[in-house]
Amino acid sequence: MHPDLTKSLAALLDGVSRKELAAAAQKMSEGYRQGATSQSIVTPAQAVAYAVARMPATHAACAAVFARIAAVMPDFAPVRLLDVGAGTGAASWAAVGQWPDISSVIMLDHNPQLRVLARKLADSGPLAAAEILSGDLGVEKPRADLVVASYVLAELPEASASATARHLWAAAPRMLVLIEPGTPDGFARIRKARAALIDEGAHVAAPCTHDNVCPLSGEDWCHFSQRLPRSRDHMLLKEARVPFEDERYTYVVVTREKVASGARILATPLEAKPGLTFKLCDENGLRVQFVARRDKDEYRRMRKRDWGDLF
Repeated sequence: MHPDLTKSLAALLDGVSRKELAAAAQKMSEGYRQGATSQSIVTPAQAVAYAVARMPATHAACAAVFARIAAVMPDFAPVRLLDVGAGTGAASWAAVGQWPDISSVIMLDHNPQLRVLARKLADSGPLAAAEILSGDLGVEKPRADLVVASYVLAELPEASASATARHLWAAAPRMLVLIEPGTPDGFARIRKARAALIDEGAHVAAPCTHDNVCPLSGEDWCHFSQRLPRSRDHMLLKEARVPFEDERYTYVVVTREKVASGARILATPLEAKPGLTFKLCDENGLRVQFVARRDKDEYRRMRKRDWGDLF
């Protein structure tokens, strides 16, 4: 994470009872398992618990997505960011980490506790000038080079994903990024949004390298994983035993012009004595690619490729 964000998160915990914070986190987790949304965060303690427990992982997922955008669109240099359903501002922090020249940031969220917390976190870093406003997916939005909605569609009925994506696309003259939990339900929403956006004339920049119908079917779903370290407080709140976690996420990035090419690696490469086997998706659909160990130069080059990379 950005050093200023790490410091700001740590400052939130000054003088806070870790026992009370853990209890708030546990209660909140139970609520989410029963279908609650961020609207259920109604106290400052719950907002802090949410930030400590979830912000590192959502930030890591957003940062991974933005890095992949930079890989396929190295000349993309946004200056205006609109973060819809911003929550604590994780996506905004990740965006300014990838593109430091972003000079205008607007965060919209309907939850007053999360807006207050986002303001506290932003005040001592590169987001100090950000506007943090009350608003949700249904309001008219200012246009921005980069429009992001991360972990937002999951709080809506799956059937509304298409209409929501179209509404967000209207505010994105250049790029729209949607990120969701890497679950079958999360992918179902991304898949519906992707199809609706292509119908609106959008082009997919990532993870897909094509605008064709998604070839995944059955119980398979497109998702990726980002490993991140856990702080001591993070481990306490999540009752974790290992000092890291793997955040599974799914996403789609669309632009006004076609930019992607090649194939995307959809799973951890399988390494065996004969060589490497990759599960790939490209404009021709799903396929498996084998790289033989005896082909030393190609094998050495492809060993650096991992789940989520371009092949």
